[in-house]
Amino acid sequence: MEEKNESCLCNVIHKNVVEEVREKLPQEEMLYELAEFFKVFGDTTRIRILCALFEAEMCVCDLSALLNISQSAISHQLRGLKSARIVKFRREGKVVYYSLDDEHIKHIFDEGFRHISE
Repeated sequence: MEEKNESCLCNVIHKNVVEEVREKLPQEEMLYELAEFFKVFGDTTRIRILCALFEAEMCVCDLSALLNISQSAISHQLRGLKSARIVKFRREGKVVYYSLDDEHIKHIFDEGFRHISE
């Protein structure tokens, strides 16, 4: 059986394609910010928190009870999600409630679920 090689077996650079794509690539700083944004989705605790917040606005105590994770661990993850502008908060008396920063997060999540479900 012949083995298929997925690499080029030649050394030809298609300059017109390289230049056309080079002009369309985002700036390095934007690519860095995008990579940092997607890193946030690389932790199952943060994913679980986001799934809960898709359903309802919740405080740290509620999230802790729901996910069976300490309040300090929830707070730690929420700080990261807040700094990435994925969640926002509002204070009502002594209680701080968290929710999604905007609907874009849900759309990104839904696309990810569609991709892994294929």
